Amino acid sequence: MLNRKYRALALMAVGIGAAACTGKPAASNDAANPPATGAATGGGSVAKPTGKIVTVELITDAVGNYYKPAEFEVHRGDIIRFTLSVGVHNVHFLPDSNPGKLNLPPVSEFLQLPGQTYDVPVNFEPGTYYFQCDPHVLLGMKGHVKVER
Repeated sequence: MLNRKYRALALMAVGIGAAACTGKPAASNDAANPPATGAATGGGSVAKPTGKIVTVELITDAVGNYYKPAEFEVHRGDIIRFTLSVGVHNVHFLPDSNPGKLNLPPVSEFLQLPGQTYDVPVNFEPGTYYFQCDPHVLLGMKGHVKVER
């Protein structure tokens, strides 16, 4: 009798684990599951898409954890495409580190599979914006993007 209970509990645990693993990743880059998109918050105008995509890699290697490039320039209407190369990372434009800035994207979910992307439409006003990987910021994983008109 006791063995049946343990078996039933084990089967339930396997079922729950399998169900959790079958969900789609939060951010992806395939046609059936388009990239996650940072949503604008706060007031301000929305820039028209220009079609220009600026790719930033999220990397863990022998050098450390970093964005490549960590500093770059974009224009309103561009898209910043954060693409996971290696590791588990996120992208966070902290309001405290960007005081008075509007239209910051929400913090991304953790990108876990190589090739996953997180797209951020550049609807920011001109200026310099700080972003970081929350678990790796103390290891130097941070960056700046300069937004031009």
